[in-house]
Amino acid sequence: MLPYLSPLLGGIVLGTAALLLLGLCGRVAGISGIVGGLLPGRPGDRLWRLAFLAGLWTGGLLLLRWLPTAIPQSLATGRITLIVAGLLVGLGAGLGSGCTSGHGVCGLGLRSRRSLVAVLVFMAVAIATAQLTRGGVL
Repeated sequence: MLPYLSPLLGGIVLGTAALLLLGLCGRVAGISGIVGGLLPGRPGDRLWRLAFLAGLWTGGLLLLRWLPTAIPQSLATGRITLIVAGLLVGLGAGLGSGCTSGHGVCGLGLRSRRSLVAVLVFMAVAIATAQLTRGGVL
């Protein structure tokens, strides 16, 4: 398969799913908002959130079965680093009123200025973090 075809197909599927969720259900496909909405739990709102998350989990399992090399079997960092990183991502999603999927996929698609600023900040921080942790020069 051509090297750019797989990410292109993945983007098309992700964009289509986000569009369908917005068009059919009036919901934004931001993972932090979907998970966060499970915690207070409004009546009638739980099922679609659980179905969405089950689809993410199932997709990962199918990918692991059909293309096991796509998911690393070991990580280059320790568990403590992963836990701290996950907490920082959660904190950032809370401070930014959304996560990369909510702002990057849905917000930009809706031409939200707030999402554009959020995505630019996400990218700048990601590039700086990669440079610092990989020994590169900023």
